Amino acid sequence: MNVLMVTSECAPFIKTGGLADVAGALPGALAPLGIDLRTMLPAYPALMPLVARGTEVASFGDLPGGPGRVVQVEAEGLTLLLLDAPQLFDRRGGPYSHEGGHDWNDNHRRFASLAQAAARISFDGLADWKPDIVHAHDWQAGLTPVYLKQPGVPAPRSVITIHNIAFQGRFAAHEGQQLGLRWDWFTPEGFEYHGDISFLKAGLVYADHITTVSPTYAREILTPRFGMGLEGVLSARQSVLSGILNGIDTDVWNPATDPALARNYDADSLAGKAANRAEICTRLGLDPAHKGPLFCVISRLTEQKGLDALAEAIPHLVASGGQLAVLGSGAPELEAAFRSAAEAHPGKVGCHIGYDEGFSHLLQGGSDAILIPSRFEPCGLTQLYGLRYGTLPVVARTGGLADTVIDGNLAALRAKTATGFLFDDVGVAGVTEVLDRAIRTYARTDDWQSMQRAAMSQEVGWDISARAYADLYKEVLSE
Repeated sequence: MNVLMVTSECAPFIKTGGLADVAGALPGALAPLGIDLRTMLPAYPALMPLVARGTEVASFGDLPGGPGRVVQVEAEGLTLLLLDAPQLFDRRGGPYSHEGGHDWNDNHRRFASLAQAAARISFDGLADWKPDIVHAHDWQAGLTPVYLKQPGVPAPRSVITIHNIAFQGRFAAHEGQQLGLRWDWFTPEGFEYHGDISFLKAGLVYADHITTVSPTYAREILTPRFGMGLEGVLSARQSVLSGILNGIDTDVWNPATDPALARNYDADSLAGKAANRAEICTRLGLDPAHKGPLFCVISRLTEQKGLDALAEAIPHLVASGGQLAVLGSGAPELEAAFRSAAEAHPGKVGCHIGYDEGFSHLLQGGSDAILIPSRFEPCGLTQLYGLRYGTLPVVARTGGLADTVIDGNLAALRAKTATGFLFDDVGVAGVTEVLDRAIRTYARTDDWQSMQRAAMSQEVGWDISARAYADLYKEVLSE
């Protein structure tokens, strides 16, 4: 089976979040199942060296954003189809915004061009390959199913995956003609959304199947609380909506071999975590003699992640005997709050504003627990990394967090199945209560180590999820 994946990010080439990790890992996980997956991706500046050594396989003079060509190249075990359109993608800044942090004002043309190029390749195929399934990811690829349906001719079946429904790709209606969209489809039943065009809604309406990244999130987005205005669209298509958990690359995230750690370890010998904790203390100025648990945060600093509630709970965390290490960036007020907490609690709270991939590995390797108090979380990957490293997740009961962490209640502790701590109230009271539970459990060394070993025994790789995607593709083809 041939699958064309259309995405705006793909690790290790370009990454702003979990979408990139999924796009980077899924092709390799599907290959043993007989699926030949090729990844279509914009040729951002970081990918231009790959363009230079690739082979042109298609050329278009009339994409919504102007001319572009598609270059095929093998890299990092993946077959990439890079859309080389310098006027759209070869620019400084991030994939969606410029260096000042504001979205590029031509994002509608940029990602419509990606989607249209993918659709045209799907119709015509390449010299030796033609997709059976087109798998689009998030709003950036949301128009792909629309372009596949518009000509009214046989086309590959399509799947769209929602990684975060909060990002919907909403643009002014007058752009529709420039994007080559059928105006009679600009209706509430089509891609019209409150007078605008929504790329994500377009994908949800016109794709043959919809997935999201955890079973719980698939249920949550049918409700007004989590559906972000698209719950009606999704409810109407509930029969073709499913949730498949993300996995992680267990070769990259492996405490026994991770080169970013000060000392490697495994579930049979957890002593190595102490050396990693000491290194964290050195880097962040934390007290290395502290006896309580070291909690970490590795996250975008946003209210969605519940980190405003955590910031308010820091005095309680410290007073109760905990330490906190923070790695992330985001809302200026939250960055300031964590910096202030580090100044107010020297030796107990440390923060690194920004992102450092190697340091994120060290934090997983040396911390006792990872805090993820998200108000919503489609899947989440950091809790999976935490499980893999015996760094117990302390998580809100939502989305993929609820699907992957077993709460350390009395019954689960007795059965030795507990892998972390779940809570419901993402407010200061709820956060302080779950922190207290974690700190009390940490004092019981046998229980804590039992939870660590149970966490590290969980299946967090891509094998199960890859089989679920393969089964889904077969089901979609048979419909």
